[in-house]
Amino acid sequence: MSVIAYVLIQTEVGKAAQVASEVAKVDGVVSAEDVTGPYDVIVRAEANSIDELGKMVVSRVQLIDGITRTLTCPVVNL
Repeated sequence: MSVIAYVLIQTEVGKAAQVASEVAKVDGVVSAEDVTGPYDVIVRAEANSIDELGKMVVSRVQLIDGITRTLTCPVVNL
């Protein structure tokens, strides 16, 4: 079973569309949408494990130019 998470991203002013476009190219990213509110982009991501998910966010997503902060929210099945 794969791990699914939402990654909430804050960007520099005016960079949301560019960040969403770049993050959508990352392996494991299912969707990346520009939104309004306290976060600028919301990403749905999937990985084989929580460790793989963490590595994707830290080594791929957070390195994209224009991102200032991320918050990863794994989905739980209650």
